[in-house]
Amino acid sequence: MTTKIFLIRHAEAEGNLYRLAHGQYDSTITPGGYRQLAYLRQRFQNERIDAVYGSDLTRTHTTASAVYAPKNLPFRPLPLLRELRLGVWEQMSWGEILRMDRQMYIDFNKRPDLWHADQAETYAQVRGRMLAALRQIAAENPGGTVAATSHGAALRTLLGALQGLSLEEIGGTGHGDNTAVSLVEVEGDAMRVVFRDDASHVPASVSTFRRQSWHRDDAATEPGLWYDTLREDGNGREAKAMMNEEEAGRFRLELMPEALRITDYQLLPAFRGRGFGVQLLGQAVQFARKHGREMVAVTCCAPLDGYFKRYGFAEEARAGDTVELVMDIRRVIRDIPDIS
Repeated sequence: MTTKIFLIRHAEAEGNLYRLAHGQYDSTITPGGYRQLAYLRQRFQNERIDAVYGSDLTRTHTTASAVYAPKNLPFRPLPLLRELRLGVWEQMSWGEILRMDRQMYIDFNKRPDLWHADQAETYAQVRGRMLAALRQIAAENPGGTVAATSHGAALRTLLGALQGLSLEEIGGTGHGDNTAVSLVEVEGDAMRVVFRDDASHVPASVSTFRRQSWHRDDAATEPGLWYDTLREDGNGREAKAMMNEEEAGRFRLELMPEALRITDYQLLPAFRGRGFGVQLLGQAVQFARKHGREMVAVTCCAPLDGYFKRYGFAEEARAGDTVELVMDIRRVIRDIPDIS
């Protein structure tokens, strides 16, 4: 009796957008990720699905909602499907990791058999629990068709193992874009990859990978920012954004009773228009969560409000050319938009 299991990578999440190392840190789906979910929902609308599983983290639960909600199915959280636990790397920027240990950064994608970080899992451990998750899902759904949402590194490791690759060989395989779908058939002890990493349902205009280059680079590296903190205390944080050893910009965050307020947010002219600005926003979101704030606020001139709205801010008030914007960063599942 054959069980079909569709394995789905989560939609674009904060770590993908802000270029932060999020393994088991519980991040949320971005506005761009919700647009991807509209296409994922469309892909599965005529597919018979008997059960929906997923990692118990918010970004995978949200992604699974594109499949289970239209079919009135329950969500079955399965922690075995979580991403690789990154230990001391968790919440660091990829730019900071690259500066700290370039070879280990490269090994993370290219030589998973050699990669290690303090307090982290090994790729061998991830392979073991992902295989256990697949066996559990198949045993609970004999002859059924199941969808299961998981994470990039965990799925790459699992799929490579099912294709008979060693951990070293998995380092030479490709990566799945956000919401990429793979299909595995399980019959008894046999597991077969029918196809993997198919993101044909995602238009280029909403693809995460179309905006990024790291997955096309031979060493899987990319330019990224790290942060030289000038002040961090109970009132807020001020830091310089650095590219290698050169200042690229700076930000200042102030803690208010109900929200975190961004009071300075700038890149130097040489670094503008290269996708680095949103990385500063990631620092604000993480600092807000660290201090128990569920909102991030900013006041800007009207020509800039479109930039912040693109990344999830909503207009609260307007006075002349001045706009007050607020972003809700609570870990909740929101409505998936219709495709227009």
